[in-house]
Amino acid sequence: MLTLAPLSVAQAQVSPFVQSVAIAAADQDEVISAFYAARNYAPIWTGPQDAERRNAFLSAIAHASDQGLAVQRYDARALTDAFRSAQTEGDRGRLEVRMTRAYLSYVHDLHGGVLQPKKVDAGIVREVPRIDPQLALERLTGDDLGAFLSTLAPASPSYAQLIKAKLRIDGTIAAGGWGPTLADTPLQPGDSGAAVVALRDRLVSMGYLRLSATQDYDAEVQKAVQRFQIAHGLDPDGKLDEITITALNVAPEERLKSIIVALERERWVNMDRGRRHIWVNLTDFTARIIDDGKETFVTRAVIGKDVPDQRTPEFSDEMEYMVVNPSWSVPRSITTKEYLPLLKKNPNAAGHLKIVDRNGRVIDRGSINFGKYTAANFPFSMRQPPSDANALGLVKFMFPNQWNIYLHDTPSKSLFDREVRAFSHGCIRLGQPFEFAHALLAVQSADPEGDFKKALDSGREQAVKLQQHVPVHLVYFTAFPDVRGGMNYRRDIYGRDERIYDALIDAGVVPGGQHG
Repeated sequence: MLTLAPLSVAQAQVSPFVQSVAIAAADQDEVISAFYAARNYAPIWTGPQDAERRNAFLSAIAHASDQGLAVQRYDARALTDAFRSAQTEGDRGRLEVRMTRAYLSYVHDLHGGVLQPKKVDAGIVREVPRIDPQLALERLTGDDLGAFLSTLAPASPSYAQLIKAKLRIDGTIAAGGWGPTLADTPLQPGDSGAAVVALRDRLVSMGYLRLSATQDYDAEVQKAVQRFQIAHGLDPDGKLDEITITALNVAPEERLKSIIVALERERWVNMDRGRRHIWVNLTDFTARIIDDGKETFVTRAVIGKDVPDQRTPEFSDEMEYMVVNPSWSVPRSITTKEYLPLLKKNPNAAGHLKIVDRNGRVIDRGSINFGKYTAANFPFSMRQPPSDANALGLVKFMFPNQWNIYLHDTPSKSLFDREVRAFSHGCIRLGQPFEFAHALLAVQSADPEGDFKKALDSGREQAVKLQQHVPVHLVYFTAFPDVRGGMNYRRDIYGRDERIYDALIDAGVVPGGQHG
């Protein structure tokens, strides 16, 4: 416990302490300045009665790096040293404000993340949770600061599991890693020899295989390879192909980066996600329905291409309804960039689409001189009527948003067999849209399949409202735990994690589990 020599009544009334607090607070933050002014500049950290509060905070930030936080923003060691070296009232006053500033930074970072997502990547458009600094300062005057601090971090099981994974991988790195990387030599069950021994040793060190003396690619090795492939989003055929070798050779330091970024991302979604919610992890190419913390439905998904203006954004919203037998109103960007050049060459191109004027009337293509229009002045829109061939398939799921992103069916079923499924213009295509609809309707219908089929068989475009809106979270986790606490890793398909990690380093994150 860190203790300070008490101030006498006379010393407390001497102006240098008050002056130094007032000057330091005014120079840094109006909220901090107002907080101390309202307290008549009484100390909150440096008084003899403040030891419990002070030590609770210093203890918390001493282990901030365990959560992948930017320890240099609230350096526990430097603050502790400053307490020990403080001699004058001016020293105490400046340290008082320094502690408060560190406290607000820690509250900000732990609850809602270190970074402003939009500033790192324009595709991360979510609103992150933030605690009002004034409210955080008011909590300083309470009896148990430690209890308040413990409520700030995400309460999701994933966050706690990611912290454990970070500590484990910190230990792995300190112990020298996972051993030698594998040669670029494909293997399969039935093979034997030194290359299999190297594979076996790598799998053992990574926790996918029990210790053994085998040099054969036997059933146990095959199962271990399959476990690894499943955990890394690869085809679990149990064969050591080029893609699996590349994933096996990723260094623990690289996996640590993914975990640090995942911890930051968890803080960005530190909110009530909903007892029932939809969780779309873009890097995993899946959409899941979660009920009371348990996955009740999962389907493969196709997401936006890795090209500008087509990458699926990250945000949270609420699903309000589904549209059965939808028509497709072609986004203007697609109309002008993709279809208008085709129509200039051949007015009958894209014949499955209707040309529509500003009043919603279908226009005869033969009456339009497409050659005189540009992307800027093209006055028409395009629409595809409901059909089996409609680009949206036979159902779409709506959570109205400014980016015009939604989940939907598709006639292009073959894409769901791909390992990497980034092919859309930004919206999310579902591999099992009918079953997804049934699962959503099950909470409000005694016959969800029958009700959905009735709407479908009508052939008419119609909206089916969800009696209870369902939160939808479009997220991007390249590292996430499974239900048993084992780690899963995915490719950084849009390069967003790399940009986030670089920004976290710039903000003072120290990788490798070092404590401030």
